[in-house]
Amino acid sequence: MNPPSIIRTSTAELYDANVLKNYARPALTLVRGAGAQVWDDAGNRYLDFTSGIAVSSLGHCHPHWVAAISRQAGELIHVSNLFRHPNQGELARRIVQRAGPGRVFFCNSGGEADEALIKLSRLHGLAKSGVEGKCIKVICAKNAFHGRMFGGMSATPQEKIQKGFRPLVAGFAFGELNNLQSFADLIDADTAAIFVETIQGEGGINPCTPEFLRGLRQLCDQHNLLLLLDEVQCGVGRTGKFYAFEHAGILPDAIAMAKGLGGGFPIGAIWIRDRFADLFTPGSHGTTFGGTPLACAAGLAVLDVFERENILETVRARSGPWIEALSKFIAEFSNQVVAVRGKGYLVGIQLTSDPAPYVAALREHGLLVVSAGGNVIRVFPPLVATTEELAQSVGIFRTVFSAKA
Repeated sequence: MNPPSIIRTSTAELYDANVLKNYARPALTLVRGAGAQVWDDAGNRYLDFTSGIAVSSLGHCHPHWVAAISRQAGELIHVSNLFRHPNQGELARRIVQRAGPGRVFFCNSGGEADEALIKLSRLHGLAKSGVEGKCIKVICAKNAFHGRMFGGMSATPQEKIQKGFRPLVAGFAFGELNNLQSFADLIDADTAAIFVETIQGEGGINPCTPEFLRGLRQLCDQHNLLLLLDEVQCGVGRTGKFYAFEHAGILPDAIAMAKGLGGGFPIGAIWIRDRFADLFTPGSHGTTFGGTPLACAAGLAVLDVFERENILETVRARSGPWIEALSKFIAEFSNQVVAVRGKGYLVGIQLTSDPAPYVAALREHGLLVVSAGGNVIRVFPPLVATTEELAQSVGIFRTVFSAKA
């Protein structure tokens, strides 16, 4: 009897036949990466300024990161949170060291981290009012994005996110970003928290001003509200500070983080300041996979590289000239470029039209970027990107804008 013949199927065909169609068909099949570079299955090389949507903070396959997770994979991968392991305790210590006195909970993603902050707001509302289900209101920002779970989706006032999933979770209201009075006007006796992204990502790279963040801190102090900050995309070094809110000189009551914390390995976390950390009690929240030895080894390796290679200082030094060069496109291509916004290696280029054709053209010229709301191209260099790679990206943008002028 003859053995069955081997049918070779392309990756694109495998996706078309077997992968759920909740994404548009991917444009490339990527097979290898090193630093800020990736290669597709045809051998073409690209400058990866998506960083896996702000995840690959150290670029691809950083030697220290690879060695750390390889070593951990050969020792202990998973034990659940029924037991202690050294990596989780040490990673929590280093996060507390950077954020301030408090406690850390580990999960697997930004969506889970945001969901935990929403649960924290409910616990605070209960402690504040003494009546479960009464003080549940959370004030968020218009144009926000807090994930695709039911709590985060309900805190995300975008039709493309919420359509098809109503009824949503009750208790969310929305003010105008950087309009403090619009937030103040929404506060009432049933309000438990204010929850915003320090820099809106999916919504189009819209930063909170330092004055707005300081005002939110004052409102929360005046009304006994939690100030919850979503730093899933903008945190962990992307702006040149470990947390983006540090630029405003404030301290929130809780922080959601993920993406760059694992450098490519899935991990999420929340930090809660001491005053509110005891709101979570045994049994009130949990996770099977959160904070595994392997995930925490990845996080520790990221922090190691931050310290050994002075990543934050490097991002601050290199990003200024890079953003200045990108900002020149506003005058140079005024019929195409409206604004350049952001900080550090988190930049949005707002266009006069749909960014999709630009994203495709940039890809054809060897630069990978991602679009966002408001006709914005998001540009996420890995935090290890060199000055030469940053300059190369500017040159590719100029080539594409010139061709469409």
